Order: sequence, then C-alpha cells, then structure tokens
Amino acid sequence: MQNHNLDRREFLGATALGAAALAVSGPGSAQKDEPLSKPNLIYVFADQWRYQAAGYAGDPNVATPNLDSLEKKSLNFEYAVSGCPVCSPYRASLLTGQYWLTNGHFLNDLSLDPGVTSIADVLKDAGYDTAYIGKWHLDGHGRSNFIPRERRQGFDYWKVLECTHNYNESYYFADSDERLKWEGYDAIAQTRDAENYIRGRKESDGPFALFLSWGPPHAPYETAPERHRKLYDPQDLTLAPNVPPGHEVQAREDLAGYYAHIAALDDCLGELLKTIEEAGIEDNTVFVFTSDHGDMLHSQGSKKKQQPWDESLRVPFLLRYPEKLGREGRRLDALINTPDLMPTLLGLCGVGFPDTVEGRDYSKELLAGKDPVCEAALYLCAAPFGQWTRELGGRECRGVRTHRYTYVRDLEGPWLLYDNAEDPYQIFNIVKKAEHSKVARELDERLNAFLAQTNDDFASAEELIARWGYEVDKNMTVRYTG
Repeated sequence: MQNHNLDRREFLGATALGAAALAVSGPGSAQKDEPLSKPNLIYVFADQWRYQAAGYAGDPNVATPNLDSLEKKSLNFEYAVSGCPVCSPYRASLLTGQYWLTNGHFLNDLSLDPGVTSIADVLKDAGYDTAYIGKWHLDGHGRSNFIPRERRQGFDYWKVLECTHNYNESYYFADSDERLKWEGYDAIAQTRDAENYIRGRKESDGPFALFLSWGPPHAPYETAPERHRKLYDPQDLTLAPNVPPGHEVQAREDLAGYYAHIAALDDCLGELLKTIEEAGIEDNTVFVFTSDHGDMLHSQGSKKKQQPWDESLRVPFLLRYPEKLGREGRRLDALINTPDLMPTLLGLCGVGFPDTVEGRDYSKELLAGKDPVCEAALYLCAAPFGQWTRELGGRECRGVRTHRYTYVRDLEGPWLLYDNAEDPYQIFNIVKKAEHSKVARELDERLNAFLAQTNDDFASAEELIARWGYEVDKNMTVRYTG
C-alpha cells in the first residue's frame, strides 16, 4: 500500500473565483483561544438525512419542530457538504480530519487503521471522557461482530454495532462480546442511553465528548414507529421538480417513510436537548446536529448516496455553543467539508490537533464572532459501488461545489455544470453550453488545484483499489459478513 500522507501546506490557488477553501491549520493552532474551562462536546448525527429535509430548510412536507427550534439558537452552516457522501468515508474523515485518499476510506466496510490519531484520542489526552453510542461502520470485520477496545479509536464508553438497518431488531456490544439488544426502535433507545450518560455525570468528572450515531432515516423507509408513520400520507406529499415521470409513486412511498423516521428523530432530539438543559450544561456544551450524507430519494431518477447532486451532497449542520458563540442563531455560507470537522471541533474545545489533520480549522473565526469565508468544497467519488454502480450510471468523478455552481468531471472530461442560483434543482446541465465555457474553465482550474493539494491523480477505481490492496466484488463492494 502506498503512503498517502500529505505534505501540509497552505493552499494558495488563485483563480477568478477566489481563494480555495482547502487551507489547513497547523498543530495546536486553536490553543490561543482556549476557554477558561473546556466545554463538553455532544455530536449527534443521523444516517442519510439530507439538508433539504427540515422545516427550517423549506421542505413543504416535513415537520421538525425541535430541529427548527435548535436552528434558531445555532450557527447554521447552510452549505455544509459531505465531500465523499458515503457512510464509512464520512466517518473516517470525521474521526481523522483527513481526506479520503489519505486514509484510504473511499468505500464502505473498510477497517480504519487503529494507529491513526482520532478526535477521541486527542480529546482523551486533553482530559475528556469519550463516549460513542450507535452505528460505527469503521471496523471492517463484519457488520454484526464484536469490536474490541483496541479498534475503538479512543472511545471508552461504548454501546455500538458496526452497522444495521433493522431498527426494530437492533443489537449492540459494550465491553464484552455479549450481544445486547436495544429495546424497540433503536434510535429512541440509543437517545435514552445518551441521556442517562449525561445525567450520570458529576461536575467533578470533568468534560466529556459524546457521539450519538443514529441509523435512520436511512432505508428501509417503512420501519419507523407506527405513530410517526401515521403522520405522512404519500398522496399528500409535494415532490421536487427534479423527480422525473415514472418515479412519482415510489418517491411518495419512500418519502413518507423517510419523513416518518425524521419525525421520530426530531422527537429524540427534543428529549436530548431537554436533558442537556436540565443537567445545567447547555451553556458550556458544544452541540452539533448533522448527518453523514444525504439521500437522492428519486431526485434525478436516482437513489441513495455517493452522487454529486445536492440531495446526496449537502447535509444539515447546526452548531450551538452559548458560552462562546452566543444564544442567537445565524446562518453562515461557508462551505464546510467533512475533513474540516475534527479541527474545528477541537479548536472550539480549546484543544490542539495533530499535523496529520488536513481539514481547515474554523474555530478562530467563530470564537471571534466572524463568519468564516470558504468559497468551495471538494467532492469525490473514487469508485462507484452499491446503489450507484456503473450499471446504474455511477462513475468515478471529482467535483467542486461553490455557492453558485456545481462542476463535476469524470474520467472522460467535464460531465456536469449547474448554476445553482438559476437552477436550484439542478435540472439543466450547462457544461457544454458555449456561454458558460469560461465558468467551466475556472472551475476546472480550481478542481485541478484541489486534486494537487490532495495528491489525487484521478486514477480509475480499479487502479485505486489495487493500490490499497482491497478485495471487492464485480460491483466494487467490499465483502462483509453478518
């Protein structure tokens, strides 16, 4: 396997569209802003919850009262993206602050190197207790198998299963290989466990970092609690204009179930926020709600994730920290990407980060009350697999998402260009329109700069898989058991 560690240097790629957003911060750069007492960190993320599916985001169908209330008190990164929008790649980047061709996680069901420095490792060294509850999907030794402590990436409190989407027959492991079962709908039970963890702590225990990873609203869509399923009639739903003819019936059925899962999670979020308030830790807690990636749900005639369209790429990202960031929410337009999360969270906690981190630290601007400026984010699909195989239209591609444009190149050359201001549903591909050739060239230059910064030679999927020594089937899916 080749060495994919990057030389850390500030990216100064000047194009007509402005400075790129891939500049990285040095180790320990956030320590100058260290709070008097380190805050707690509670990081809640769902699986496959797209940005558009929230009341505050303008979805005409879904009711998310607790999420909408949180948004009013949070920094809302409206242009947060999941740059490699797949479960395992997102999680590996979240924990390491690295891009996907550095840590090698560009497919699902791979095993993250236990020798990497994770966000939990750094927080433990800074005196934090660390906890993880829910879906993991980073072990690569079978989706239903026990994960020993040495492969937990620094998390101590542990109630985890590698991966399941059977939300009503859901199991987990703690400190032994005894298989335990979540009672009822697993997201509700996992949230209660997180609440118990919070209630059980004393002020003298010091700060903690709790990660709560829900499996819904990922398919199967029809398995939310009955009381939540009753809230949504498929016939009453309004479909986006980029859902093509022939997909309407199934789109309505899937969306009704998807929204039912979201309704259940919104209830969970409300209970968790209430517990935080009752525990008296709200002011000195960095609280994040987000998702690992989105879900196409028949937009563009497609399903699931990996894909370069906004339904797959954009995710909700709400950040609340009253003690340092204030109580009034506001909306930010920085294109924060997954590798940026680890350094930014550590910076907000007053903790330095190692030089293995590649993402950008936004904490200094945020703590100073400034809106971060970040005008572009990298998108990558190194190997299409699963629900987006080549037979289903998948392809190796790289892209740039700016506020106005989405530009994507495949192995054959320019593939997609959307003017997101004029065409928010990305219906009209203008990549071959002569009047947009200058914009396409500028975006292509920016993409080339991103690729150079991340040491990405845009190899074929087969070549990348061979470099890393992965074993995959004909659809480039890593074999998993259980």
